[in-house]
Amino acid sequence: MDRLELKKSVMALIDGQREAIIAVGRDIYSTPEYGYKEFETSKKLGAYLKELGLEVEENIAITGMKAVAGGKAEGPCVAILGELDAISCANHDDAVETGAVHACGHNIQVAGMYGAALGLVRSGAIKELAGRVSFIGTPAEEYIELEYRDELRKAGKITYFGGKQELIAKGYFDDVDIAMMFHALDMGEKSMLIGPESNGFIGKKVRYVGRESHAGSAPEQGINALNAATLGINNIHAQRDTFKDSDRVRVHPIITKGGDIVNSVPADVRLESYVRARTIDGMLDANMKVDRSLKAGAMAIGAEVQITSIPGYLPILRNIDLDNLFRDNLHLLGLGPEDLIEGGDFTGSFDFGDISHLMPAIHPMAGGVTGNLHTRDFKTIDEERAYIIPAKAMALTVIDLLYGKAEEARRVLDNFEPKMTKEGYLEFLQSVDAREIYKP
Repeated sequence: MDRLELKKSVMALIDGQREAIIAVGRDIYSTPEYGYKEFETSKKLGAYLKELGLEVEENIAITGMKAVAGGKAEGPCVAILGELDAISCANHDDAVETGAVHACGHNIQVAGMYGAALGLVRSGAIKELAGRVSFIGTPAEEYIELEYRDELRKAGKITYFGGKQELIAKGYFDDVDIAMMFHALDMGEKSMLIGPESNGFIGKKVRYVGRESHAGSAPEQGINALNAATLGINNIHAQRDTFKDSDRVRVHPIITKGGDIVNSVPADVRLESYVRARTIDGMLDANMKVDRSLKAGAMAIGAEVQITSIPGYLPILRNIDLDNLFRDNLHLLGLGPEDLIEGGDFTGSFDFGDISHLMPAIHPMAGGVTGNLHTRDFKTIDEERAYIIPAKAMALTVIDLLYGKAEEARRVLDNFEPKMTKEGYLEFLQSVDAREIYKP
């Protein structure tokens, strides 16, 4: 078949299996699980991929998985990713007992990845391509439950809190040349956003240690760790105008423990925060200022502060070559310029940003949902736009990349200069991973 015939066969196959693809999205939605706990989700996805005749390597990075489909000849490897975990939003109508719910649309990603696999494998298109396609279910994208992940790390089960970080470190992207995935986003009547850019971040765990005393009769004998933490947070606020506007810095601490009992001077107070910025240099600069602010709070009260910095995620980098291929395929699917948004500025963070520093990568945003991410209002309202269009567009882009002798993929790779090698990337993560104890 020529390239267009291949694409038509894939589109027809996906259209014929539309309800099956949507059923996968609904099934994954019904069992939301937090990162590194996606046991039921992983079991389901593994079964779906095995039904396509794919051999699935399971339990990578605890709950992740990888299946590879080979073409008729040697060539580059393109990976399609889907994230397995859910977010916490206990007041969402569909939240389960743990508070977990797919209010970020990761079930949509998984269904889209499955739909692309279904189209490429069952149509036989994969056998007409030069190269391989990896379908990777990645765990733990949402950067939550840090205490739980710290216990996993202490037990030697993980090295990094983010699922893609862990998979990179364990070598599961060593054979991947190009990566793609998509994310759901409320865009009103628009169907797709191409070329998003995002912030990266450094995670923070902070503990202020004071001295307990009776809060009513002898407060002067205590050291109030809550006051130290409050000053630390206020000091961070005072840094706001020192951040470059172009760095898009966001710092948003929360107090996870404010003391033990109300009639005792708080001696153990804990915070968590992200330090986000658009560039790596911006992340490091803001992180230094946050640490300085936290120490100043401790100094003022005479408390001790323990500051743990944890490697978060890197900013997403845009690849114009892949964006252009993806856009052309959206046009082939009947979407015009009026259906698309070009470029997007996101001050949130995605661990796919780490992938984009190592290889050509694309992370479009798909419509068909309503409500802000991570809120009770988030829900799927148009399953065609949410599941089917992204599944087709990713499959068609794979065909473009690997058709013939994979000339298009080789062109993309020739034009790409990675910002980091794998070794340099892991060294950067290690450089950020630090714990400091400051005693005035």
